[in-house]
Amino acid sequence: MIVDVHSHLFDCPEHVGDPFAAEASRAHGGHVDLTVRWSEYAATAPPDTRTIVVGGKARRSGLWVDDAAVAAYVAARPERLIGYLALDPTQPGWRDELEHGHVDLGLRGIKLMPMYAGFDPADPAYDDLYAYAARHGLPLLVHTGTTFVSAAPLRYALPVHLDEVAIRHPELRMVLAHLGHPYEGECIAVIRKHPHVYADVSALHYRPFQLWHSLRLVQDYGVWDKLLFGSDYPFTTVDASVDGLRAVGRVPGIPGLDPLDPEQIERLIHRPSLDLLGLS
Repeated sequence: MIVDVHSHLFDCPEHVGDPFAAEASRAHGGHVDLTVRWSEYAATAPPDTRTIVVGGKARRSGLWVDDAAVAAYVAARPERLIGYLALDPTQPGWRDELEHGHVDLGLRGIKLMPMYAGFDPADPAYDDLYAYAARHGLPLLVHTGTTFVSAAPLRYALPVHLDEVAIRHPELRMVLAHLGHPYEGECIAVIRKHPHVYADVSALHYRPFQLWHSLRLVQDYGVWDKLLFGSDYPFTTVDASVDGLRAVGRVPGIPGLDPLDPEQIERLIHRPSLDLLGLS
């Protein structure tokens, strides 16, 4: 079984405005249709795939997906989908949205987009959020790494901020999205030292040299077991992500260095991520 820990629900243009929509073509070279259609996702993933679905809230970047839409989407396919709520803690009412999404809608994790929303995730002002998540077993999926949105401050996407959060909340399960690219070394340093902090490999395969180099660092640091599989649909698909991982696994090593371990790549693809995140 494959677990996709990072897929989205977007209904355009209702959920996605500017600057996010206007600048999304920078994501990987050309127009991206951001409207999510279950039939398209299912056609590009093995039939036993289990999928975590997130919306997103970042007023600064023009992105706002109501948690009720995510809850309805996953409720239609409960055997396949798990939904997360999303928070933008720069906006009033976020604490009520947290409890509503968790208690009333039954969503099982939290998506944070610090760079897109414009906040420092290490700020102790958000410790109530993190303590609530840890207390109720709600794993976090946190955007780390670069973006195509010009209004989003890169400094808030650095993986090192989550090191401070993990120190203060050691039982909180977190997934750092996209292996923190292009700050993969920093991301690896964070996930290596905290037992409940992981990184996903979503939206990386279409930069194959960067993916190969990142996984080579993962191999050198011995943190293969801290990587989780994700797609970042609709920016790419499960099948394309699997094919891309296997392709870089076939690249011969640089002279004097071993190639990537193909067995570790297969374990990554089939990682029991729901168990690791307490979502089984």
